[in-house]
Amino acid sequence: MRVRSQRSAGLLAAAALTAAALGAGAGCGPQQAGDASGDGGSRARADRARQVAAAWDGSRAAAAWRAGYHPLGEVVRTPRGGLHGSADEEAYRSGSFVLRGELPEAERTKGRVVRDGGRSLTRPLISAHEAFEALERSTTEPHLTVTGAKPGELSVATGRGRATVPAWLFTLKGYDAPLVRAAAVPSALPPSPIGHTPSSRSSLEHLVRISPDGRSVTVAAWHGVCDDGARVEVRESSGSVVLTASVKEREDRDPGALCTKQAVRQQVTVTLRRPLGDRILLDADSGRPVPFRSRLGPTPSWS
Repeated sequence: MRVRSQRSAGLLAAAALTAAALGAGAGCGPQQAGDASGDGGSRARADRARQVAAAWDGSRAAAAWRAGYHPLGEVVRTPRGGLHGSADEEAYRSGSFVLRGELPEAERTKGRVVRDGGRSLTRPLISAHEAFEALERSTTEPHLTVTGAKPGELSVATGRGRATVPAWLFTLKGYDAPLVRAAAVPSALPPSPIGHTPSSRSSLEHLVRISPDGRSVTVAAWHGVCDDGARVEVRESSGSVVLTASVKEREDRDPGALCTKQAVRQQVTVTLRRPLGDRILLDADSGRPVPFRSRLGPTPSWS
């Protein structure tokens, strides 16, 4: 397994450190250093990953996960050809949309999610108005102007590979191609067959992306400002991939030195021995599937 990482500049205050749940070994106290980096810590993490894999592989929860619709990729696609300049890109990032037209009133209450290979399931659908409200978080300048919408489809990465899902195609002023938002409602997250770790804390935050070939996974993890970054260990089985996030202690750090309680979000990419496929991506600490966070926020199953 190869691991490569890219740090971001995000910092949180002390209260957010607890919310981000770095757990023991966040690098902010001398008593924590051994918990994160010693042989005992490594064995404990490996044992926990084995327990999580054993609990999920072949379980009813795994069967329910595979039978459902769980987006693991963006459910919004910008117009083909890209947005027109920095102002429109900023409007999209900030969710600044205004409606200058009519949206369909007739509601499609249900639709088919069709997986690669032809298998399908029926899911409830959100209306065009609900889809627009999910996009709109602001009406400040600069903004994108929606002039209408019609039904369509969108290809979405899911826990069972790619799927074609019902979508709303929003017409934008000044664009020939639509902005597309998936309309299918994700399935409920099945109850985990294993509980969280006693501390109920994890430094693994969310899934960022899965590579097109399924051979690498990028996640966001937290670490403290006084340690040497986040690390993610992988345990692969036939039915799951278990990720364990921890922090790397700085070898040159004085154990008695004080550390400010801030957290840094870091992207970590791990390479798998074989493509993820329909294996379930699990967080060792929570004992649950790793949540995906799109630009609209967390997948509703995890919110």
